[in-house]
Amino acid sequence: MSGFRQLGSRDLHAWRVFRLVEADFESPSGQKFTRTFLHHPGAVGVVAVDGDDVVLVRQYRPALGRELLEVPAGTLDEEGEEPDACAVRELAEEIGATASSLVHLTTYAVAAGVSSEWLHLFLATGLSFGEREAHGIEEQNMTVERLALADVDAAIADGRVSDAKTIIGLLLARSHLGR
Repeated sequence: MSGFRQLGSRDLHAWRVFRLVEADFESPSGQKFTRTFLHHPGAVGVVAVDGDDVVLVRQYRPALGRELLEVPAGTLDEEGEEPDACAVRELAEEIGATASSLVHLTTYAVAAGVSSEWLHLFLATGLSFGEREAHGIEEQNMTVERLALADVDAAIADGRVSDAKTIIGLLLARSHLGR
């Protein structure tokens, strides 16, 4: 590691699987400093491609006070759950789908300056649809929508798709599929 050392930390607030942490560090030159950040267990996003369409969800996001069009996604909030298992679970919960193929596209730091969250993006193809297994208020009120892969650039440009994981996932999936 770059010579920085964490000296200690304390939880300022904890809820569900998240913690607001204040931590003390020492720089390579010996200077001490404190930072506050969100400790997050990580999450997954799944680009579900069905033919020439991607299957998305529209859900209300309280922090933004609006609905967003997104890839199915969720927090790694079950003890010991691996990202690919979480992706399978989220597909079932949010769009009622199973996939014959699940490919890892990338893992990236979501907001490295304020959060420890890593997001694992997957591409799901060979979809079969059944009943959704919605959990929680947001999932029970979300809608499932389709977007043509050919319309991805326009949807990003005009703001129909404005969620970072969805933009990254759609562009990587399209590239992976050669479209």
